[in-house]
Amino acid sequence: MATLPTIDHELLRTFVAIVDQGGFTRAAAAVNRTQSAVSMQIKRLEEDVIQRPLFVRQNRQLLLTSEGNTLLGYARKILSLQSEALTLLRQPDMVGRVRLGVPDDYVMRFLPGILKTFSQAWPLVDVDVHCAPSSVLSQQPQGSLDLIIMTREIGDEIGTILRREPTVWVAAESHSTHLQTPVPLALFEAPCFCRRHACNALDRAGRAYRVAYSSPSLATLQAVVGAGLAVSAWMRSLVTAEMQILGKEEGFPELPESSIVLLHTSSTQSPIIDSLAEHIGEGFRL
Repeated sequence: MATLPTIDHELLRTFVAIVDQGGFTRAAAAVNRTQSAVSMQIKRLEEDVIQRPLFVRQNRQLLLTSEGNTLLGYARKILSLQSEALTLLRQPDMVGRVRLGVPDDYVMRFLPGILKTFSQAWPLVDVDVHCAPSSVLSQQPQGSLDLIIMTREIGDEIGTILRREPTVWVAAESHSTHLQTPVPLALFEAPCFCRRHACNALDRAGRAYRVAYSSPSLATLQAVVGAGLAVSAWMRSLVTAEMQILGKEEGFPELPESSIVLLHTSSTQSPIIDSLAEHIGEGFRL
């Protein structure tokens, strides 16, 4: 019986990075390799191990083949199991503190699950969570935080892309605030590209508006919108069941997508930081 080839986990890590980052260039930065090295790794994976093409280019887009889609699921499981095994084996040495910066936009939606799984893996590690808008987090002194989650415009991403999402108009389900003229808005305080895109889109559409409420806090904007006092704009994943999404039929133009990225900003290498980064990546993929 022929012996099946083994799969180098580094090849799988690079393969997954290409899928998550949307291309070879960003994947190379994510795995800390040159683009040519990444290309060679995928060539090895396709020709020597899988013996099938994993990617196909279509209209300048890099798409997975059916074999690539199949491998992706297994690759994630293999890498996750490897991380879990190392976590359990190295747990006695993992004592310390990690500093995480994150906009409060994502605290309630994503952070509970991330911190829960991380705490289960590393019960002796302390996590300092610093909440601030993305514009503030991007100006933090190098080394003051270990990891930063922030929102970036498409095409202006830095670090590792966790996910991309559409920005949508939202209003209270049981109110008709969106019918008012001018329409009252509740927006994140400037500087904020979501605020800028929302105002620019309404200007182009000729829709009269006024910024009635402004805050750096998503919770504040949600309270204002939930009370039927204003319309707002934020990522689709942050829309609650009590809200409705407004579109062109209601007179609200389409808004651009944005990216959620993760930055490693620590001045030192640490398995604790790397572990939390992995948990963050998994949490935002769910």
